[in-house]
Amino acid sequence: MYSVADLKKGLKIILDGDPYVVIAFDFTKPGKGQALYRTKMRNMINGTILDRTYRSGETFDPASLEERQMEYLYKEDTHYTFMDQQTYEQVMMEEETLGDAKNFLLENLKVDVLLFGEKAIGVTLPNFVNLRVTQTDPWAKGDTSGNDSKPATVETGYVLRVPPFIEEGELITIDTRTGEYSTRVKG
Repeated sequence: MYSVADLKKGLKIILDGDPYVVIAFDFTKPGKGQALYRTKMRNMINGTILDRTYRSGETFDPASLEERQMEYLYKEDTHYTFMDQQTYEQVMMEEETLGDAKNFLLENLKVDVLLFGEKAIGVTLPNFVNLRVTQTDPWAKGDTSGNDSKPATVETGYVLRVPPFIEEGELITIDTRTGEYSTRVKG
């Protein structure tokens, strides 16, 4: 059980039956009266942001979340399926729950799936993934138009800016935290 004084950025609590993560926290003590704790929290299931103010003495239940390493299997309509490699248990996650993580999911990629009870509510990707470029404009030797990058589409359909020397069919490394090109994979 957390008291309102325990709230801090990143703390996960249960509110109205859903898990929330504290994304902003402010403490104010007016001249007279009780201290006020202003919080901004994000619902970990649907992503909605909630602003609330609490007074000292209020308590919260900690969110019991579990993170398990799973393998991404396939996408069917808007559902993404992951499998626990220890128990072979499969969980499905909606596209909207995945957010930008869907841009970097390739079959057989190992990710950490965040579970709230038996419900999958998020994934943690590896910091870098290798994806093949499926479409980009060719680079003309001597092209010095001033652009130091060009758009490229990778095999998941994600579009990013890459250096002009990257060509179709090449394997590139993408930083999943920023969604930006990192390096070309040689070999």
